[in-house]
Amino acid sequence: MLSIAERHKYILDMLNKNGFIKVSDISKELDVTPVTIRKDLKYLEEKKLLYRTHGSASPVNPHTADINLQEKEKMRTSEKKRIAMAACKLIEENDSIIIASGSTAHTFAQELNPKGNLTVVSASLKTSILLNNIPNIEVIQLGGIVRKNSFSVVGDFAAQPFNDLTCSKLFLGVDGIDFENGITNSNIEEAILNKKMMNAALRTIILSDSSKFGKRGFGRICPLDQVDTIITDSGIPQQTAIAIEEMGIELIIV
Repeated sequence: MLSIAERHKYILDMLNKNGFIKVSDISKELDVTPVTIRKDLKYLEEKKLLYRTHGSASPVNPHTADINLQEKEKMRTSEKKRIAMAACKLIEENDSIIIASGSTAHTFAQELNPKGNLTVVSASLKTSILLNNIPNIEVIQLGGIVRKNSFSVVGDFAAQPFNDLTCSKLFLGVDGIDFENGITNSNIEEAILNKKMMNAALRTIILSDSSKFGKRGFGRICPLDQVDTIITDSGIPQQTAIAIEEMGIELIIV
């Protein structure tokens, strides 16, 4: 049986390797009770070496803040461009899609160059202005309240059109992807609108760099198993990738 110090080292090593751990998994691997592991996690949290959540732990605080779009656009730009280019390959001729707000979704819009006609329902003012300059793209700009942080619309006026629309795909940027909380956004109003978008789309495609895994925003969009595809970069922890694919979700790593 491992000593306390050896257990603590094992826990921290698994966190660094996988990006998260579950109490039940570590308990089985070390052949100790879940109570013992919870005590270990409490001690390590007090030492500021991890952050405990219900039944699991992460290396850092998983809760995300509502960051200004202009700041987001400067972060992980190369990863976002690779994700965007992969997402563009999913567009079909004469397609109709929804593009949600966010920096990764806007990067996707910047890479769009469809062969045939394309109809885009957009929540983002910046995205709509950008795509309106492309001759074979028809843009449907949602109405509603404009959020200064994201240059996107929210509220009942933004959500209403989805009662009468059906699109083939939703391209959705998120703030958090977590096995317990699912897909989340840092703004509750955007999360509510994202749910309406999902209901109007035949397929939900998450565009997310690997830093979003293990994070959680204030507004819950849906459980993880309700999405169809996740496109992310190669920084995703291996165990996270395996767990996602075991759920039957298509995972595209760029």
